Amino acid sequence: MPQVEERGLGAQEVQARMDRGQTNLVDNPASRSLAQIIRANVFTLFNGIILVAMLMVLATGSWRDAVFGLVIIVNTGIGIITELQAKRTLDRLSILVAAHPLVRRDGRNIAISHDDIVLDDLLWIRSGEQVPADAELLHSWGLELDESMLTGESITVRKRPGENIYSGSNAVSGLALAKVNAVGKHGYAAKLTAQAKVYTKTVSDLNRGINTILKVLTFLVVPLCALLIWSQVRAVGGWSEALAGGEWRQAVVSAVAGVVGMIPEGLVLLTSLNFAIAAMRLARKNTLVQELEAVETLARVDCLNLDKTGTITDGGIGFKALLPVDANRAETAVAGTGDAADGKDHVPREVTQALFDLAHEENPNATGQAVLDALAGWGCKPGRVDERVSFSSARKWSAIARQGEGTWYFGAPEVLLSAFEQAGDNAQTSASDTLSAEIAEYANQGNRVLLIARGTGDIAADFASKPRLDPAARPVALVLCAERVRDDANGTLLWFRKQGVRCRVISGDNPATVGSIARQVRLCGDRPVRTMDARKLPKDIDELAQVIDKVDVLGRVMPEQKKAIVQALHRGGHVVAMTGDGVNDTLAIKEADLGIAMGNAAPATKAVAQVVLVDSKFSHLPDVVARGRQVMANMERVASLFLVKTAYSVAISLGVVFTGMLFPYLPRHITYIGALTIGMPAFILALAPNTRRYVPGFLRRVIEFSLPRGIAIGLSVLINSWFLPRIMQWDMQSAANQRSLFTVNAIIVFALGIVVLGQVARPLLSWRGVLVALFALAGVVGAFIPFVAGFFALQLPSGDSLAATVIALACALVILAICQFVARIVRRNMPGVRLPHDRRNARG
Repeated sequence: MPQVEERGLGAQEVQARMDRGQTNLVDNPASRSLAQIIRANVFTLFNGIILVAMLMVLATGSWRDAVFGLVIIVNTGIGIITELQAKRTLDRLSILVAAHPLVRRDGRNIAISHDDIVLDDLLWIRSGEQVPADAELLHSWGLELDESMLTGESITVRKRPGENIYSGSNAVSGLALAKVNAVGKHGYAAKLTAQAKVYTKTVSDLNRGINTILKVLTFLVVPLCALLIWSQVRAVGGWSEALAGGEWRQAVVSAVAGVVGMIPEGLVLLTSLNFAIAAMRLARKNTLVQELEAVETLARVDCLNLDKTGTITDGGIGFKALLPVDANRAETAVAGTGDAADGKDHVPREVTQALFDLAHEENPNATGQAVLDALAGWGCKPGRVDERVSFSSARKWSAIARQGEGTWYFGAPEVLLSAFEQAGDNAQTSASDTLSAEIAEYANQGNRVLLIARGTGDIAADFASKPRLDPAARPVALVLCAERVRDDANGTLLWFRKQGVRCRVISGDNPATVGSIARQVRLCGDRPVRTMDARKLPKDIDELAQVIDKVDVLGRVMPEQKKAIVQALHRGGHVVAMTGDGVNDTLAIKEADLGIAMGNAAPATKAVAQVVLVDSKFSHLPDVVARGRQVMANMERVASLFLVKTAYSVAISLGVVFTGMLFPYLPRHITYIGALTIGMPAFILALAPNTRRYVPGFLRRVIEFSLPRGIAIGLSVLINSWFLPRIMQWDMQSAANQRSLFTVNAIIVFALGIVVLGQVARPLLSWRGVLVALFALAGVVGAFIPFVAGFFALQLPSGDSLAATVIALACALVILAICQFVARIVRRNMPGVRLPHDRRNARG
């Protein structure tokens, strides 16, 4: 840090401001508080419906039929415990990636948390950081800000002392010292920056589908409950007889049986539970999920845009050679030798000194630091610099100026040579062409090539405030560096290829250099890597969408182009993930469906990303995508199970209302059956491995699966209830005959429930088949255990009842097969609708 006279606030002054509440704390916590977690899990619509239904049953004195109310305690307890564990895990991990601004207090520079900044603090603004509070600039060393989060404009703005800067801006280059003049909720961009922080809510396809289901059921449950009570009272002779003889109790119990079956009470719990567990599992692998709903997006990703630096490479840069631009260059140094001494004895001292001073910024990037380390070994020390233009990813060059010596430029060869050619003669153009060819050759060898150029004209008065290239400047030397490729890059990219995820490398570096690295890591497998210079990309998004589909590597990409590339991929119907670690990646990460930042990324980049790889390991990405796929594919299975129960409960309730018959089973029956065919299996299946890529259309596919099966179960029970008593000549006023009918219906629902469970759990030639068999066995064995059979009113059929049960069950299986066959025919004849449950494609 440069030496400054200001001492900043003292300890007592800081404490006084904290006591007055003049801190940068914004009431926008990273995760929900304990009270919020408890409230969100306890006070839900379905908990309320189940509680009311339970109280109604308890009022009848039939407490065993109210056992379904325990689901409130179980669901709520599991939800609270899991979310608290997720909160502790994620909050702990959030601390590791949180920004720590540097302030000057008592004459010392100290790092503090974002919330501990107080009014009048002296705040250092460093390249790559997000401005944490509104402030007035006191000193600036080439500070340039990206204010796109505030203004929507991606053009960098150069700031001078005396000007105000606002929270939410990103420092692109340079350094500054500023005095904080607004903190917390008083900051100009407090609301905007709050939206960029963790746990912002995303409306997911899964949540949208589940919310739609809940809305429909909300309209169905209350009126159906009233209609069921009315129909059951009529079935026993009307209100007067029901009240006089006590039959109203059975009417209430029967109505509640229908209502309880309609409620997918575990579906909402399992959704949030899965998101939380996925986040915890990823956290154990140093992957921070900043938006739990982003887990769904992980599953849908089919296009991954990779920033080369920090993702495929580890961000480390090694200096290789300094090559003079003259006729003897080829004889005096050999590119790619890896010897940091290359060029030491063959370039003028003034060139090496200029290169050292060009790289000697307040916050040099990785390339600049590699140059400094190498040249320091040559004996170089900081020299006089009268004016400086710090490196910017938007410009792709930096510059220094010395009175009497002219201006030195350092940056991307293509950008510099393009400016020089515009003002050059034919001879100069020919020389540039020759130099460009040699640069391309070095780049093809995997080198990062940078150009040093010198202009000898007078220094413009506004040189620092309005940076521009001198067309009369001429190339002086080439700098060769090389990046270190990550050891895990090859295997990670192979995984993505096998999973059908298209990977592209999008970088600001030379296309040839990036292409060489892409070939090293086998980005496209055995297929040739197709590279392109981003300066040739069309600006029209639709045209860009057509071009980008044929390109694997893009070089010389500007920050706003990265965003446009993401938009173009969206036009093509792709779900896009974007990785990055620099401020220049922020716009694209924010635009992508899933933004992934490295742990060593700029604070501004981590702030807008949904996922942060805390230890910056590219190899965690397969875990991230696989975990998302597991959650979403399994939740589709689970939702299908729950909605089958909802569908048959609605069908049976409507049949009972329209025919006036007794409700065909007890609430405790559906509690027993639901636990064995839905509740417990769903919990296990929700956490099972699954790598199928999720595609939008969750609600449609779930309904197409559950509706025909639910209707089949409902029809089977209704038909059995209509015809079996007549065939068996049962008097349905008899409690014994009612129990017999309820038993047959319960067996039908259980058996068909096991069949549906088997369809959902496929393939069965694995542990899933064992799972289905165990729950089927558990249901049968439970009927032989006296306590279980007595508690849940289970009885085993015998004699004529056994034969009737077998026939009824066979008929039910036929009805199920017919309904599934009809549903398949209907889907085949619906244009544009894919068969969603072809197990070869849709079930992982």
